[in-house]
Amino acid sequence: MSTSMANFVEVTSSQQFEDLLKKTGKSLTVVHFSAAWAPQCTQMNDVMAELAKDQPQVTFIKLEAEAVPEVSEKYEISSVPTFLFFKSCEKIDRLDGAHAPELTKKVQRLASSAAVLAGGAEPPKEALNERLKKLINAAPCMLFMKGSPQEPRCGFSRQIVQILKDHSIQYSSFDILSDEEVRQGLKTYSNWPTYPQVYVNGELVGGLDIVKELAESGELENTCPKAVTLEHRLKSIINRSSVMLFMKGNKEVAKCGFSRQIIEVMNSTGVDYDTFDILQDEEVRQGLKTYSNWPTYPQLYVKGELIGGLDIVKELKESGELQSVLKGES
Repeated sequence: MSTSMANFVEVTSSQQFEDLLKKTGKSLTVVHFSAAWAPQCTQMNDVMAELAKDQPQVTFIKLEAEAVPEVSEKYEISSVPTFLFFKSCEKIDRLDGAHAPELTKKVQRLASSAAVLAGGAEPPKEALNERLKKLINAAPCMLFMKGSPQEPRCGFSRQIVQILKDHSIQYSSFDILSDEEVRQGLKTYSNWPTYPQVYVNGELVGGLDIVKELAESGELENTCPKAVTLEHRLKSIINRSSVMLFMKGNKEVAKCGFSRQIIEVMNSTGVDYDTFDILQDEEVRQGLKTYSNWPTYPQLYVKGELIGGLDIVKELKESGELQSVLKGES
């Protein structure tokens, strides 16, 4: 990975390593002992690249552990990725494993203790934190991504949108490219330096890799709220009351002649019933026609079963059966 950033360098010899440590002096140096064959190292290099952008005063070094054995042995590197933190040529901290939030935390903490001399980083503004908190809690499942679900602006965002779609997860999204303050602030707020990020009930779940793992293990549905399918919604409205009338308007104000007539017939039976105004909900209006295979309104349901429209209700009234049908007796 060739990076053009001055503070993110690859080291290929122990001499180069020693020289760099001397050169960086009192400021923080972070060394990633990595291996080309390990995907988690590649991922952590991306995290380092992001951190290097955010922390120009910190030097980030990438070092192939097997290519520079003298350094790896000196610092007892036994697995990749391992991160060592140096100041004034002294090792001051260590992190084993691919833990992006931990790495970010350590870099921020150690860099800020170094930066106090250099005038220090501004603490995040209270107002921004309040805003981030509101955004994270704007929906039970929130996705912070580059672009929108319709037009993702990076490969990782596109993949995560596809996974959420495949698993019928209901979520809202926020385009971080539209708001630099949120984009930078959220990294600090959640200690997670890359995007996309998924939150459930205000808690960070993680990025693409974690969402992939949850999807593969079948845990995603338990973690994120499932979208309520239209069919499920229609069923629950149909069963809201033992006698349900889907109509245009409501009992007080019927919005079409057929709905007005059916209300008169229903009221004459003295049976309790509830109504649903299909003019208020286009999704229900269209969905119910297909669900019940009945193309017109009003529609009358008893105990979740379709009885029919105005003509059938009129016939039942004339034959004297309407009362017992409404009570679910036939």
